[in-house]
Amino acid sequence: AAAGLERPQVVSHVQQALNYTVFDCKWVPRSARLLCLGSAARGTGLVQLYELHGARLELLREIEKPKPIKCGTFGATSLQQRYLATGDFDGNLNIWNLEAPERPVYSVKGHKEIINSIDGVGGLGIGEGAPEIVTGSRDGTVKVWDPRQNDTPVANMEPLQGESKRDCWTVAFGNAYNQEERVVCAGYDNGDIKLFDLKTMSLRWETNIKNGVCSVEFDRKDISMNKLVATSLEGKFHVFDMRTQHPTKGFASVSEKAQKSTIWQVRHLPQNRDIFMTSGGSGSLHLWKYEYPAQRSKKDSEGSEMGVAGSVCLLQNVTLSTQPISSLDWSPDKKGLCVCGAFDQTVRVLIVTKLNKI
Repeated sequence: AAAGLERPQVVSHVQQALNYTVFDCKWVPRSARLLCLGSAARGTGLVQLYELHGARLELLREIEKPKPIKCGTFGATSLQQRYLATGDFDGNLNIWNLEAPERPVYSVKGHKEIINSIDGVGGLGIGEGAPEIVTGSRDGTVKVWDPRQNDTPVANMEPLQGESKRDCWTVAFGNAYNQEERVVCAGYDNGDIKLFDLKTMSLRWETNIKNGVCSVEFDRKDISMNKLVATSLEGKFHVFDMRTQHPTKGFASVSEKAQKSTIWQVRHLPQNRDIFMTSGGSGSLHLWKYEYPAQRSKKDSEGSEMGVAGSVCLLQNVTLSTQPISSLDWSPDKKGLCVCGAFDQTVRVLIVTKLNKI
């Protein structure tokens, strides 16, 4: 029972009703501000900027754009500029100065169809290497962009000749621990997960988790690959130990069935890479901790190193909505502060307690 008292609690701090569909929520780094990105009833795109004042959210600015906005990231910007990169339903990648949002500071028609997922790296004073943005689209391609270069992507991962194109639902950067190294992980609607090495411009690893891959995230982008979580349609997620790649078996993994419905997103706690939250189609959030095994690798009969998977432990779960929670973002600055957006057209600011006790 005493141990039970130390369990983190997920407290709904503020709820804000919206009059549009929210697809993504983001904290603005080094601030008490957050963004909601989505689609208005009349088919336009919306960006709303809110500031957290105690137990209420104050709307500071609302920006309307021609196309619905699916996803956004601050990952490739400097802390001074804090420019927001967005992907929209028309395949456009835009970068916005939120202080002067009339026209984008960078814009490219990146894809033929909707950009489902976006991630940034090399910004916010985290890690090393060039600022880059990766976009994954329904058109089956994954592209990497350097905002300092015009219209052409610096990398383009597309189906080979004769391969059928798969809808790419999720993308994430990783392994960006020095100027040269960098990978992109992409998840697709048929369960494929592909790891592209941007240094060698080659496919480094692929696997299939049998169900559409809704979200992938490395526990940290700016370190040598450590862990990767992938979530799927049928309520399952997989944690891959990315330290040791076996020549034929790839990476060791552990899978967990969290619920019956889709796990829309996974986000690791910025202040502790072994704690992560998953958001579900049933309107629930689950908080998990990864426990490492006694030894993370062993030799197989041939003498090749192979990884050993750890285990996951459920710290807490809470149901907040009758509709899917489709987006989730931890505050990079205040431990335990979290924002999530759900299809009940509500954005919620949450406080997760006791995270320093686990």
